[in-house]
Amino acid sequence: MAPTAESSSNPSWNARTTPAPPLLLKPGTSWQDAWQRSLAAAPEAFRDDQALNLWAAAWHPDGDPLPATSPVDGTPIAGPPRLDADAALHAVRASLDQHRAWRHVPLTERKARISATLDALTEHRELLALLLVWEIGKPWKLAQADVDRAIDGVRWYVAEIDRMLADRTPLPGPVSNIASWNYPMSVLIHAMLVQALAGNAVIAKTPTDGGLVCLTLACALAAREGVPATLVSGSGKELSPALVRSPEIGCVSFVGGRDTGARVATAVADLGKRHILEQEGLNTWGIWNYTDWQSLTPLVRKTFDYAKQRCTAYPRFVVQREAFADFLAAYLPAVRSVRFGHPLAVADPADPLPELDFGPLINAAKAKELADLTTEAISRGAVPLHRGSLADGRFLPSQDTSAYLPPTTLLAPPSSSPLHHAEPFGPIDTLVLVDTEAELLAAMNASNGALVASLSCDDKESYDRLAPQIRAFKVGHGKPRSRGDRDELFGGFGNSWSGAFVGGELLVRAVTEGPASERLPGNFPDYHLMP
Repeated sequence: MAPTAESSSNPSWNARTTPAPPLLLKPGTSWQDAWQRSLAAAPEAFRDDQALNLWAAAWHPDGDPLPATSPVDGTPIAGPPRLDADAALHAVRASLDQHRAWRHVPLTERKARISATLDALTEHRELLALLLVWEIGKPWKLAQADVDRAIDGVRWYVAEIDRMLADRTPLPGPVSNIASWNYPMSVLIHAMLVQALAGNAVIAKTPTDGGLVCLTLACALAAREGVPATLVSGSGKELSPALVRSPEIGCVSFVGGRDTGARVATAVADLGKRHILEQEGLNTWGIWNYTDWQSLTPLVRKTFDYAKQRCTAYPRFVVQREAFADFLAAYLPAVRSVRFGHPLAVADPADPLPELDFGPLINAAKAKELADLTTEAISRGAVPLHRGSLADGRFLPSQDTSAYLPPTTLLAPPSSSPLHHAEPFGPIDTLVLVDTEAELLAAMNASNGALVASLSCDDKESYDRLAPQIRAFKVGHGKPRSRGDRDELFGGFGNSWSGAFVGGELLVRAVTEGPASERLPGNFPDYHLMP
């Protein structure tokens, strides 16, 4: 039926019926743009459509590249050039030669080379961030923050390192780094540069799931300044004998899941090797005798940053039953306001890149896995309190959305579901209701140790009494805790951590040697020592 004259002149009617123009890719931000800029910035580190491996202070075209696509929209991108076990052993031995020379380089010169690297990273800040968008799906603002945290954090160490190295020496061999894909700059590159600043050669394995080109560019900029960095790609099964078990390795630093972490922990324990193993845990947020609901809503939305693909994400809320109605009134507006979609999609070429809470998950397989777990949990009794739709996202016309998962909230996942006891590493919240303090603590400690936790309660005395019984390294009072920067310490309880704690001075102590009788703060097979 044709609109009447009255309805056609009604602005609100027109706003409801006029479709929004389709989104488009922001000009200058395509994968090919990022790839060509990377080749121009570090031509020595790339060849044609392939990234190279860095070892023995040179770039090598060895290894068969693994096909790869961007989680953003399925665009083909550069895949990791996989080394075999023998080549990895050669790389480790070459790193030991670098280590033996670097450990004698005066600290003033090491500081100058690391500072020059930081200046180069700063110059290419936006390119590094754009690579993070394409390779691991980070929204633009979060990608920039990842780069900035790496640069600013290491600059702090450059200013503080003299006092940290008093009466300490580098390790006997290089530090081997195996890290997950989610924070290539602020975790992996940050750690490598601090380890090198402390006098060690450094080795890193590129994560199979993403971050290759960003890491390759960052390591190229470091290598130009004479920093003894090695960057290799390959499967964990092929490279583990070299990167974990080699006698040349002075320390193993691992960030990842519990299954792989447990295997690494067994290997380093057998060898008596220095180690830093950050593993996952089910970080929980407890609600007990709490009434400040207005403050909770923005905090809940913030927990969805990067689709909860963070080691310090909060996927579980443990809520006092009698407060559940008030909790939902604060929680649901937050989860319904979450913005997700293509990180580089704009309505007009002149528009700034969108401010999203998250983009895709790391790949389509992970999105399908979590969607299937959600369906299974509901079929076994979980109550769906919120199920977002892909129609709520911001996407390009006809783009591949297979790696995207809208936010979801489930009440009371069954004990038979992995969502009951494990970290989903995706935008899925689970809620558990409790009636007593004992039930609260049991539910918050469901995964035998965590990295962070939070407890919202009005009474400070109640918080002070309950917080020490929560098995998390950091516990926030009514606010989230994070990994932290600069002088903030970091570690984990139970199965969430093995080996030396890090952060601030502890990171330097973990990768250097002090007095013969020294016991490092950490979670070791034969002792647990808090800082």
